[in-house]
Amino acid sequence: MAPLRLTALNVYPIKSAAGISTTAWEVDGFGLEHDRRWMVVDETGRFLTQRTHPRLALVRPTFQDQQLIVEAPDMPPLDLPIRPRATVKTEVVVWNDTCDALWLGRHPGDWFSQVLGCPCSLVYLPDETVRPANPAFAPAGVRVSFADAFPFLLISEESLADLNSRLSTPLPMNRFRPNLVIAGGEPYVEDSLARFEIDSISFQVVKPCDRCTIPMTDQTTTLRGPEPLRTLATYRKREGEVFFGQNVIHFGTGRLATGAILRLSQAPLGQD
Repeated sequence: MAPLRLTALNVYPIKSAAGISTTAWEVDGFGLEHDRRWMVVDETGRFLTQRTHPRLALVRPTFQDQQLIVEAPDMPPLDLPIRPRATVKTEVVVWNDTCDALWLGRHPGDWFSQVLGCPCSLVYLPDETVRPANPAFAPAGVRVSFADAFPFLLISEESLADLNSRLSTPLPMNRFRPNLVIAGGEPYVEDSLARFEIDSISFQVVKPCDRCTIPMTDQTTTLRGPEPLRTLATYRKREGEVFFGQNVIHFGTGRLATGAILRLSQAPLGQD
C-alpha cells in the first residue's frame, strides 16, 4: 500500500472568507499560522459566517510582506497588519464560546459592512486569548482560534473523487474548506485514522465533521443549491447529521509542506 501524503494546505485567515492555498506553512499553537485569527462579528459581537452571509465567500485575503490584503468585488483593497496592536478589547461569541478579541477599528468595520450589507465589525484573536477546543473530544491544553471547534479539518482527495462520481456536476475541494488534504488511500481513509505524524508534529483525529450549508454554496458566485448535502445524505448520514471529513487536533509546532508522508499510528496519544 502506498503511503498517505499531504497534497494540499489551505489557510483561512478570516473566518468564512476565501482560503489561501500554499505548498508550505508554519504551524503554531492555534493550528496553521494565521488561520482564522480574524473574524467578522455583528453588533452584538456574535460571529458571522457564510451560513447566513454567503457573500463572505467573495472576500479574498492574501499576505504581502507584513500585511493582510483583503479584496472583494467593487471594493478598494483593505490593508491590515498581520500583528495588530493591542488597542480596544472586546468580547466575541463563536457558537457557545465567549472569548476576548481585539476590535480593529471603524474602517475595517465599515468595509465589511458595505460588502455584507449589514452593520458589522472585524476582530482579531490575540496570542494571549485561550479558547479551548471542545473538551468532549480534545484533552486539556488544546486551543483553537476562531475555527468552529478544532484546529484542523482533514479530507482525502479520494473521498472527494468518490463523492463527485455520484454527482452530475463535480465540485471542487474548496466547498469543504479543509486545512489538510491527503491522498494515497481508499475513499474516506480519514475516517479510519487515529493518530499520525507529519515531520515533527503529531496529529490526532478526534471527530467526524458534520456539515452545514456552506458546502452547498458556490464559492465563486455565492449561489446555493441542494448539492452536495443531498447526495451525501444518501450514504454519509447518521443521527440526523451528514458527515464529510475529520476534525483534527495537533501537538507541537513546526512547518508543514506538501509531499510529506503521514506516519500512521492507531494508538491513542500517550500509548505508544
